[in-house]
Amino acid sequence: MDAPTALSLPTLAWLAFAIGGVFGVAAQRSNFCTMGAIADILIMGDWTRLRMWALALAVAIAGTTWLQLAGLIDVHNAIYTGSRLPWLSHLTGGLLFGIGMTLASGCGAKNLVRLGSGNLKSLVVFVFLGLSAYMTLRGLFGGWRVAWLDPVALYLDTPQDIPSLLAARFRLDGHSAWLASAGVSAGSLALFGLSSRDCWRPGPLFGSLAIGASIVAGWYLSGHLGYLAEDADTLAPAFLATNSGRMESLSFVAPYAYSLELLMLWTDKSRIVTLGIASTAGVIAGSLLAAIATRSFRIESFRDAPDLARHLIGATLMGFGGVTALGCTIGQGLSGLSTLSIGSALTTLAIAAGASLSITIQLKRG
Repeated sequence: MDAPTALSLPTLAWLAFAIGGVFGVAAQRSNFCTMGAIADILIMGDWTRLRMWALALAVAIAGTTWLQLAGLIDVHNAIYTGSRLPWLSHLTGGLLFGIGMTLASGCGAKNLVRLGSGNLKSLVVFVFLGLSAYMTLRGLFGGWRVAWLDPVALYLDTPQDIPSLLAARFRLDGHSAWLASAGVSAGSLALFGLSSRDCWRPGPLFGSLAIGASIVAGWYLSGHLGYLAEDADTLAPAFLATNSGRMESLSFVAPYAYSLELLMLWTDKSRIVTLGIASTAGVIAGSLLAAIATRSFRIESFRDAPDLARHLIGATLMGFGGVTALGCTIGQGLSGLSTLSIGSALTTLAIAAGASLSITIQLKRG
């Protein structure tokens, strides 16, 4: 993969902030929410927000495929496409994340949007989700994850993205496999998303397009503009300003943890504002600007102690589940699925199952 000289770290961070800002404005104005999409179907039979999600994913798949075929990125440099498939981590983490996001009134991305709109509940969720995520990355929860979940995995002969699997199985060239896989998946999702008049309204339509484009922009930023063909110190390829050291797009679980870490270790000169941290801040800023512009900014807080407890439990489950599953509704549900990863599909289905189960139980309890 050819790449120009990588941009400076501050420039990369500001561009990530801008991408997060676009996501924040789009999500705030269109009311984009994965948990809300599931709740709308179960409670009201309304599929509009799920169609929005499908359209955003279609854009993300189409754009990521174009970047891949143009040689601007290589999806096999992301964490989602390895030949090792930790299926138990994907299913367990996704299920717990889905349950947690219903208790906490939304996923990590929605929490940032609500925080920018003045919701103080989201500030508490931010802190506890970040703490839980950090404990799962490097602390107490991480020991459990490494001992009980991560070792259970399938080892494939190829990367786990669908084009690679199809190319190996049917002896196709990579270009044809990508075109076929992306054409069917993105086309089907776009048709589903646009099959209702509700999704042709400006808010849902442009919100979905902007969110899908944000995922593509994230891949281009980290996988092309932030790609260094030969690091001066290691003489190996490097992806600058990413916490994982791999190519990244938008995701909102681990960046919570790294954001808290940066704030606590701000004077440590070895710490930098990574793309994940910058995009997280950008979502909050974008949502704030949109809320102020539309005069929808409102200070909100917890109703009572049980409301607080639900949000704390939900935040903790999301932190553990998101790190364990390698992503959230955005990290796996849009960024991961845009690479056509099998693991991302498992996680997304598990998140949907966890959210559906939790919402159904809450409805029965009244």
